[in-house]
Formats: sequence, C-alpha cells, structure tokens
Amino acid sequence: MSSIAAEEKERLLNDWKEYPMRRPKIAKVVVNMGVGRSGELLERARNVLESLTDQTPVNLIAKQTIRDFGIRKNEPISCKVTLRGEKAGSFLEKAIVAVDNQLLLNSFDKFGNFSFGIKEHIDIPGTQYDPDLGIFGMDVCVSFERSGYRIARRRRQRYSVPMRHRLTKEEVRLFMEEEFGVEIVKERRMKFF
Repeated sequence: MSSIAAEEKERLLNDWKEYPMRRPKIAKVVVNMGVGRSGELLERARNVLESLTDQTPVNLIAKQTIRDFGIRKNEPISCKVTLRGEKAGSFLEKAIVAVDNQLLLNSFDKFGNFSFGIKEHIDIPGTQYDPDLGIFGMDVCVSFERSGYRIARRRRQRYSVPMRHRLTKEEVRLFMEEEFGVEIVKERRMKFF
C-alpha cells in the first residue's frame, strides 16, 4: 500500500523523468553507536562499526558530566561513521533489510530526511555473531538532497536553497518505495519467531 495518492505519485515520477536534476539522491548516511562509556566496550563497538562499513569510525565525546551514569565531560562515549556515495547506498540497502523493509511514517522530517534504529547489528545481512565483540545496536540517519544543493555549502557566493528546490517528505517516501522497495507504515508490526 503506497502512502502517496496515485495522482501525486504519477506527477512526481513524470517530473523526475522530465527534469532529472529534481530527482532526490542520498547525500549521506550517518551510522552512530552510543555505548555510554569508554574503554573496552567502546573499542569493540568501533570494531563492529568498522567491519560493517569498511571505514574508520570517529569517537564522540560527552558534553557534560552525569554522575548517575558514571559519565565525565570530554570522555569518549560513542562512535560514528559518515558514508557518502556508493557506500551510503549499499549500506542503506542492507540496513533497511534489518528492519524488515519498513520505515515509520513519523521517522521523516519535513525535508525528507529520516532516521531509524537497528536493535542488534547481527540483523544486518552478511553479519556473523562474534562472541568476542558482542551485540550492539545502532542509529542510522539518512540525509537527502537534489543536485544543486552545493550552493548552500560552497565558499564563495553562498546562497540558501530556495523552498521550491527543497525536498519534501512525499518525494523522499516515493523515492524510498521506488528505489529500495520500502514500505512506509504508521506503526511497526511486531516480529515473532
């Protein structure tokens, strides 16, 4: 069942065919593993993230001290990887299979970016359980853009992207349904073994 009306879907697909520059594309995929403390646990999470993405993760530090959780300011407590280009697309295909090809409707923001969580990294296809590393969950954040968004990032003559050129929720939902075969649902169905 498509979450977009048939007329709107047809209009968007014709628009993308007529104007290829208006077709959405994946800007980046950020994969974050928050473990809550530094040390051996964080190193194991870094190894898992590196094996999943084939990139070296960077550590993220705590912004403030929280005594109840045993977290000190400037202590590394999580790690993340930013994927772009082909790596982003291939990882996203595998990560979406880990959540049964379903995304929640309220996971999308007004510009079409979305996030979802994976409870166990072994749900990703092609990943084997390693008792030395353990099991970790992760957050996957996906940002979309169109061709021409560079005007907001360039050094000289920087401009904001006009509203008529920005992406909408509906466009990204349609893109995900067409490209990745994702089903957009209002609430996640429980999976029983």
